[in-house]
Amino acid sequence: MFPVKVTCFRSTLVALGLALTTLSTSASSAYFNQRHAFSEAPTSVAFQNRLLVRDLPLENGAFQRVLYTAPPQKVRGVIVMFSGGADNLGIQQNGAIAHADNFVVRSRALWMAKGYGVVLVDAIGDQSMRGKRSSAAYASVTQQIIAFAQQQSPAPVWVLGTSQGSIAAMNAASHASQTQIAGVILTESVSVPGGSHETVFDAHPEEVRVPALVVANRDDRCKVAPPSMANAIAQALRNAQVSVLFVQGGHTHSSNACASLSPHGYDGIEANVVDQITAWMARVTG
Repeated sequence: MFPVKVTCFRSTLVALGLALTTLSTSASSAYFNQRHAFSEAPTSVAFQNRLLVRDLPLENGAFQRVLYTAPPQKVRGVIVMFSGGADNLGIQQNGAIAHADNFVVRSRALWMAKGYGVVLVDAIGDQSMRGKRSSAAYASVTQQIIAFAQQQSPAPVWVLGTSQGSIAAMNAASHASQTQIAGVILTESVSVPGGSHETVFDAHPEEVRVPALVVANRDDRCKVAPPSMANAIAQALRNAQVSVLFVQGGHTHSSNACASLSPHGYDGIEANVVDQITAWMARVTG
């Protein structure tokens, strides 16, 4: 078992939010065993202003939509990002995002400013991903997403999940080797059973063998993602080299403590969180 390193910092800076123009389109994809008739070929993409939208073919004619955004400079790495909640971002074929409050969407400009490309993962067929992220079927999907990320750059690929998305990131990392991904970042992870009836502990943390970072906000009041569980998550990653990062702060704009615009979603402290995570990534890759 590798040692667990704990880092604490107090966040005080307000981060720049990234706003994208929202345009409506009607194309969507289906879940694992469903089919959907697309008005155009599913392999068609939009690539302009460093945006690439791709529908990855799954079993029985279903598709997984992803959006890759490249940084303006040389790519240091590519991060596959799994959002929280139902994971329905509403990625449009032109690169617009219908639901952009989640931390991984809001922080894209910050990651790209540091040289990282970002792959955002949408829900399959506009359906809720709650309760499906730890499954073997979804692990297979994550393998295809990682392969897509590898195609965008020879730089290291990382997986990052926030809240419910951390279950997906853990599942991806537990089925990936060090030749596929450089490491996994778990932020405000769902570690206590709630409405989705699954946690990061259901996604086989014992099978993760790549470097892992567990990030927890001491001010997070989300009942299914208590910061007190950070060390338990790290201990479950018993075959990985693990670091635990505690942060503090954030704005509260909702009575829902698990909402994106809250300490649970790092609202107002995005820049410091990104700084600390990318510093860890740089140490891992040397």
